[in-house]
Amino acid sequence: MRKDASRKSPHRSTVATLLSIEAGIVLALGLWLVFFSITHENEELAPLLGEICFAAIGALGLFVAGRGYARGKNYGRSPAILANLIALGVAYYQIQGRFYIGAVIILVLAIPTLFLAFSIAKSEG
Repeated sequence: MRKDASRKSPHRSTVATLLSIEAGIVLALGLWLVFFSITHENEELAPLLGEICFAAIGALGLFVAGRGYARGKNYGRSPAILANLIALGVAYYQIQGRFYIGAVIILVLAIPTLFLAFSIAKSEG
């Protein structure tokens, strides 16, 4: 049974865009770690590779969640909400460490994404 297209929230494209931006940032951090591993000699290889793989998988997951939102599917809803709730925790610890600019960047992306994702979930049922 198909759902009525008129019930789709107009905020889906906004959430998809925010998730794509988040995916780009996570991918950029992973690429920075690759560059960092090449330019610095005294780094443990196994944890660094784990972080790079985690960043790549996380970026792919956020990108897929964003595509799901853009196409009107629901499979991106839970991963997007979970990733942004985790981002709020990361921002909290960055504030505790006095890294305010990093926390502000995360909060500027995570809070609107969470708000819109929850409003979409509420309006579409």
